[in-house]
Amino acid sequence: MKKLSALALSAVMCVSMLASCGVPANTVHSIDDLDGKTIGVQLGTTGDIYAEDVKDAKVERFNKGADAVQALKQGKVDAVIIDNEPAKVFVSKNDDIEILDEPFADEEYAIAMKLDNTALQEEINGALKTLKDNGTLDAIKKNWIEDSKGTSAYTSPEGVDRSKGKLIMATNAEFPPYESKDGDKVIGLDADMMQAVCDELGYELEIDDMQFDSIISAVQSGKADVGVAGMTVTEDRKKNVLFSDSYTTAKQVIIVRKD
Repeated sequence: MKKLSALALSAVMCVSMLASCGVPANTVHSIDDLDGKTIGVQLGTTGDIYAEDVKDAKVERFNKGADAVQALKQGKVDAVIIDNEPAKVFVSKNDDIEILDEPFADEEYAIAMKLDNTALQEEINGALKTLKDNGTLDAIKKNWIEDSKGTSAYTSPEGVDRSKGKLIMATNAEFPPYESKDGDKVIGLDADMMQAVCDELGYELEIDDMQFDSIISAVQSGKADVGVAGMTVTEDRKKNVLFSDSYTTAKQVIIVRKD
């Protein structure tokens, strides 16, 4: 029998000892398996907050969810905690990762604004109610996150009054399908939803793309009027910003490498 070449022997060893020769095998099959693991999150998100509570876990923070997913693929983290809809986008583009069936947490998304800006909160809540009642908000959601996505794009009605001036929306365009970039334009469910809100209220919408963990500061300082970025309502955030009524429900999920 011929002796295996050094290269062939190395390949055989890599198959039998994956963890030592390449990307380690997945060891996270449930929420309980996260204990003591390295978890990737997007900086400042609720995934970041939740990961801090996992027993003995090491949390690796990234400016973009896509960077956390890349670290997972490379074996630098054991799992990623992130919102379900972006997770589905990432998994659809990477056949070596998957979402665990068990959700990590349920949550509500809302629009953030300055703590003392109750007048704007009242305006936005009124617009959201109108958009819910007339079906516009459901149509926007279906266009971005349901099976019929891409079939009912929102367009502003003709002759919309913009006499109230500009409303600046702070976001982080790294969170598809809620917000992402198409060239220089920010698109997504949140962008369409806020455009519909502005159409109802008589504002011109301007979107300012920034790091996620800068959004609340931008709202507090008045650099932006609202923060809209798949932002979950939490008790800590309510100490710093005022929230609108919820415009959608979501859940945090766990992405892992496929076995």
